[in-house]
Amino acid sequence: MECYREIRVVGRGSFGAVHLCERRSDGQQVVVKRVSISQMTDSELAASCTEVRVLSMVQHPLVVRYLDNAVQEDALHIVMEYLPGGTLRDFLRARDGRFLPQQDVVTWASQLVLALYHIHSLNVLHRDITSSNILLTANHSKSRAQTLVGTPCYLSPELCDGRDYGRESDIWATGVVIYEMLALRRPFEAPTLASLVMQILRARVPPVSATHYDSTVHDLITIMLHREPKSRPSARQLLAHPALIAAVHAAPVTCFHCSEASYV
Repeated sequence: MECYREIRVVGRGSFGAVHLCERRSDGQQVVVKRVSISQMTDSELAASCTEVRVLSMVQHPLVVRYLDNAVQEDALHIVMEYLPGGTLRDFLRARDGRFLPQQDVVTWASQLVLALYHIHSLNVLHRDITSSNILLTANHSKSRAQTLVGTPCYLSPELCDGRDYGRESDIWATGVVIYEMLALRRPFEAPTLASLVMQILRARVPPVSATHYDSTVHDLITIMLHREPKSRPSARQLLAHPALIAAVHAAPVTCFHCSEASYV
C-alpha cells in the first residue's frame, strides 16, 4: 500500500474505514477500503476473500471498478475506482423538490438494469441496492453501482416475511431506487422498523406524478414493486420494457461483463 498516498477518509463502517487516496505512480485518485481482519471469524474472513475474488474476476463499465488488493498490518485493503460525482441519494436530495426529466430517469434506470442483468447472469446477487450505493460520474451522465451499508427502506416483502433472498429482491430494491428518482422520496418510509415493515407488506405504493412521467414509467414501477416475487420481471425482461428499451439500445455498452463492486 506504499504505492498510494492517503488524501482523506470518505467513509466508516463496522468493518473499518474507506480512504480517498492518490496513486503515486501517476496521480490517479482511487478509493481504498480497509477491512480489519484481526478479529474476523473464519467465515467472515472467507466472505471477504470471496468478495475480492468476485471483484477481480469480472468488470463492467457501469459498475465501480476493482483495481487491486493487499493484506497489510492485519487489514485487507481493496482498491477501487473513484467516482467524484457523489451518490444518487445526495443528488436527489439536492433537487429540492424539482422533478427529474423523464429521459434522465430512464437513462439511469436502464444503466442500473444493465448492470443488474450482468450481475445476475453470473449467478451473483447484489443484496444491497440503495440510492446511497449508486455513484455518479463527475458530469452525472452515468451512474455506477456499488455496495454500502443497507437500509430497511429497500427491503422486499419476502425479506420482511423472513423468506430467502433471491434475484427478485434485487429487482424490488432497484424498483425502489427508480421510484426514488421519480418521486424524490422512497415509496415506504416510517419512524420505526415495525411500521416500515407493515407498510412494505401491506400499504399501497403511492403513485408518481402523472404530469411529469408517462404510463410506461408508471407500469415499470408497478411490475418491479409487485409484492409477489415471482410476478416481478427478471432483469433480462426489464431490458425489453417499453420504458427502457430505447435507452438500453442507446447505452454505450456492447460487450457485457458485469460485477458487483464495493467501497464499504
